[in-house]
Amino acid sequence: MQAIPIHPEFGAEIRGAGLLDVVSSDSAYRAVREAFEQYSVLLWRGQDVTDDLQAAASRAFGPMEITKVGSLGEGTVFGRITNIGPDGAPVPADHRQALVGKANALWHTDSSFKQTPALASMLSARILPSKGGQTEFVSTRAAWARLPASEQAALQDRIVEHSYLYSRDRIDPGLVTPAERAALPPARWRFSWRNPANGLRSLYIASHAGAIEGMARDEAMALLQRLTDAATAPAHVYQHVWQPGDVVMWDNRASMHRGRPFPADQLRSMVRTTISAREVDGLEAVRP
Repeated sequence: MQAIPIHPEFGAEIRGAGLLDVVSSDSAYRAVREAFEQYSVLLWRGQDVTDDLQAAASRAFGPMEITKVGSLGEGTVFGRITNIGPDGAPVPADHRQALVGKANALWHTDSSFKQTPALASMLSARILPSKGGQTEFVSTRAAWARLPASEQAALQDRIVEHSYLYSRDRIDPGLVTPAERAALPPARWRFSWRNPANGLRSLYIASHAGAIEGMARDEAMALLQRLTDAATAPAHVYQHVWQPGDVVMWDNRASMHRGRPFPADQLRSMVRTTISAREVDGLEAVRP
């Protein structure tokens, strides 16, 4: 297996060990897991991916998250990220699916608003537009490392509140359904997450982060925005241009990502599976 870096700070393309190898070979899984811990974002090209194969490869890394209430794929392990309506045509701009797409264009890390956050996510390309629709990534491990030691010490154990409402209300106050509001109370996490495999810390923030314990709301939002802007400056961004057969997996403890726009009259369909964090994955390091 080879791990070919795709950005100076993080990320690698995996060659010589596909998703099927991860499922069928312990040695391939161990090599890929080591690369995951090191690079945070992994890319596979040319995969003959199906829902079953994606689920099996995801499950190798840990327990799978059930898609939340109100989502396409609710109650399953498959998140359907698509602008395709029941009639096979693109949904209009004011449709819920289109609004969710706009919310996904905010820098975020998956499931930080849940009581059990995500270790990793795996996303596969199923239908792609002719242009646009890229996914961008940054390393929050590198962002943490760039902070002065004094700021790391000041932030490390401060408590940040993450809520699904914080990100969705920025797009449309009516986007979150009453059922989602009831099912998704805010979650509280420390500013940094220590990876138990290598001891490296990452900045744990997202568009879902909207308050800091013991800090005025305006001051907290200004700090979160400053840290996000620094983490996502252009030099630190890897933009993935999707090709048929691409699968990307990322470490939600150590990265942020966002989707980019594409022509509204074109179709795009992606499938995401999410692996839940466990205590052995470092969850105890961020739980207040």
